[in-house]
Formats: sequence, C-alpha cells, structure tokens
Amino acid sequence: MSGPIRVVVAKPGLDGHDRGAKIIARSLRDAGMEVIYTGLHQTPEQIVATVIQEDADAVGISILSGAHMTLVPRILDLLREQGAGDVVVVVGGTIPGEDVEELKGMGVAEVFTPGAPTAGIVDFLRETVGAEG
Repeated sequence: MSGPIRVVVAKPGLDGHDRGAKIIARSLRDAGMEVIYTGLHQTPEQIVATVIQEDADAVGISILSGAHMTLVPRILDLLREQGAGDVVVVVGGTIPGEDVEELKGMGVAEVFTPGAPTAGIVDFLRETVGAEG
C-alpha cells in the first residue's frame, strides 16, 4: 500500500456526543492520516457505504450510547457482505470490559476506552494497517 492511511471515524446510532471522536480524528490527521469524519447519527449502512466510497483502510467506531453490541456486529456483517471485510475496525467509547473480548471475537481489531492515549491509537493503526501516516 502507498500513501497515507485512510480512516473513517464514525458515530453510529443516537449517541449525540462527539467530542472524543473529533479529538481522535484530529490526532489521526495530525499524524499524517487521511480522516473522513461521518458526523453524528449514522446508520451502519451509511458508515459502510462511506468506508467503501472512500476506499478506507480502517474505520473507527465511537459509541457512548451502550448500543455497541447491536451496532458493531451489524457494521462488521455489512463490511463482509460488501467485500470490505479486510478493513481494520476499531471501536472506542464506554465499552464494558466483558464486551471487549466478544467484540474482538467478532472481528474488531481493538477496543479503546476513555482515557486511551491518542498516540497509542495512532501507533496501533500504523502497525495494523502497515502504511504511511
């Protein structure tokens, strides 16, 4: 792969708090990645369409609403159905510890909870995607 890592940062569902997602998006951008922020209240279908349209290498899903065990599996299924199962999926937000391993078992590459250092997220994406940025 050549060029910067392309990351979609998405806020699915009814969660209206996007401060953390914007901080992450800015940090990824400042690290040289191309960031596409979807805005609030996106459906899984809208998120996956954006990932495909933007030819993203990764998607970061920010969830604070508690709907992660409904929304994330739907996004993963849609990515696979659309032939984009190789896109790296990371989740951030208020995710209970007992759900982290289950999400990873479904195909989520990593889960970042509040307070995760932005440098760690940048490093994880660089190592996992294996590209510039």
